[in-house]
Amino acid sequence: MKHVIIGTAGHIDHGKTTLIKALTGIDADRLIEEKKRGITIELGFAHFDLPSGRRAGIVDVPGHERFIKNMLAGVGGIDIVLLVIAADEGFMPQTQEHLDILSILEVKKGIIVLTKTDLVDAEWITLVKEEINEKIKGTFLEKAPIVSVSAINGEGLEELTRLIDSMTEETETKDVNLPFRVPIDRVFSIAGFGTVITGTQIEGTIMEGDFLTIYPLGIQTRVRSLQVHGYNVKKTYAGQRVAINLANIKKDEIKRGDVLAPCNSMKPTMMLDVKVNLLKSAKRILENRSRLRLYHGTSEILCRIVLLDREELKPGESCYAQLRLEEKIVSKRGDHFVIRFYSPMETIGGGIILDPNPMKHKRFRNEILGQLKLKEEGRPEQIIEQYIKRFSDKFETSRFFAMKTGLREEVVNKIIDSLVHEKVLIKFLGNIIVHRFYLEEVEEKIINTLNNYHKKNPLKFGMSKEELRTKVTPNIKTKLYDEIIDYFIQDKTIKQSKNDIALYHFQIEYTPEQRKIKNQIEKIYLDSGFNTPSIKEFLKNVKKEKEYSQVLHALIERNCLIKLNEDILIHVQNYHKALEIIKKFIKENGAITLSQFRDILGTSRKYALPLLEYFDQNKITKRVGEKRVLQ
Repeated sequence: MKHVIIGTAGHIDHGKTTLIKALTGIDADRLIEEKKRGITIELGFAHFDLPSGRRAGIVDVPGHERFIKNMLAGVGGIDIVLLVIAADEGFMPQTQEHLDILSILEVKKGIIVLTKTDLVDAEWITLVKEEINEKIKGTFLEKAPIVSVSAINGEGLEELTRLIDSMTEETETKDVNLPFRVPIDRVFSIAGFGTVITGTQIEGTIMEGDFLTIYPLGIQTRVRSLQVHGYNVKKTYAGQRVAINLANIKKDEIKRGDVLAPCNSMKPTMMLDVKVNLLKSAKRILENRSRLRLYHGTSEILCRIVLLDREELKPGESCYAQLRLEEKIVSKRGDHFVIRFYSPMETIGGGIILDPNPMKHKRFRNEILGQLKLKEEGRPEQIIEQYIKRFSDKFETSRFFAMKTGLREEVVNKIIDSLVHEKVLIKFLGNIIVHRFYLEEVEEKIINTLNNYHKKNPLKFGMSKEELRTKVTPNIKTKLYDEIIDYFIQDKTIKQSKNDIALYHFQIEYTPEQRKIKNQIEKIYLDSGFNTPSIKEFLKNVKKEKEYSQVLHALIERNCLIKLNEDILIHVQNYHKALEIIKKFIKENGAITLSQFRDILGTSRKYALPLLEYFDQNKITKRVGEKRVLQ
């Protein structure tokens, strides 16, 4: 079922609340002061059943200029506006301001309700209608029906109800698949139940028992019970007026302007990237760094506006800007907002949020302006790709990018999968997404780092994997780093030997002098069989210890010499001879002892034991008591 919210708008004392009572039988004025003064100060709420069977929620807003911030808290999320104009007064200043606000917030549909028609004659009504048509020219209400109504004698109420019912059929269905979001407009406490909040549910669904968070403070709570239009329900939907009884939270911890949403679904910020539009009717120029009042959802926050491509914004103009807030806020890309001067409090414009969690920008940067233009006008796949480019070094998942773009997670996943198929994006660990441009930057760093290493260490296979991580990607955790290294190995950028990394085409090359030393070392260890000199002994007996040491360690790295422990080496050919001997003996005899192995090799315990332990470590043999068997 489609859920619809209807809102009133119009000048003070033009009959908005009286109209709602005539339509619904509910008096939306709930404060003693409102009754006493005969004006609406706070938001009022009602509902009524339409002929089609749909039930519409109604938000009654105050018309007095002093209470415009309360009006702004009520109009977010409305589908149809009833712009109420008293026939005896006509189009008034607050009528215009309310119409401007509704236009800024991009309300799409409305009906103009001409009230108090019983107080004037037909000729006067005709003149008022002509004035209205002139005032609404070029606005979203230009083709809206004008209905004459008298709450006293009931004239026009049936026609108005029929028009509302017809118009609800044409309204857009709100997305129930997005994470739910409720900007809070009222908080109160009920004895025996505890804290209750109300608001217009602008996205998603909520179920009894759901765990959620009050933003921007990050207080976690649970849904104890739900009501819609005074009836208990188990589940609520986008487009409904909801009352939510919350567990484990005090009334004083919540205020109007806070937002109720799933845990970890929103990120508080002190800055917003926006496209701002100044009303043609604005009386003053908006200068860079002006202090303003920002109205978003049900919140009012002071901020300064930083114009990113100019020094001032004139009436009727628009530009990209950054709002720097004095309090934290949560929002989504695509949200609308209204701005008023700090003093005097005049509505001057508004706009749309392009980035709910931006970095601080410098002004007059073409790159920044281009990014904002893409966020405003780009296709979803372009916007997602841009965000992934920016956040690749943060290693985020699709849920994060859904939060940044304001798109459903399944839509984001579909676009990501398409871009992965095109090799624009790469996935790691199943759900971490990075852009190929980021990997190209990492690849360049790896190549430069290893090139420098190979120049300084021409006889070493490569840099240790961990050292490379600290030099190139120090903030990456081990599992992700391992996958990135595997990616570059598959890409034939690098190669790996044990825990060392080298450039794919790197080969150890000896100078003529080094080759002579290499041949000499290999001959000594090959001829020594299983009674080789220790590393210390060998280097002690050569004249050019540094040169011999470099070549010796290069032979160890290349597995020409096998290092059995810290000091004992064996030539790889002799190692394989020993391996064949032990395998053959155990297959024939079932097991072998240290002394048997020592005697077969014709060596001492000093060399036989390290060989056996090396076989154990490499899972060729295992020790059972005093014997070794094959694994």
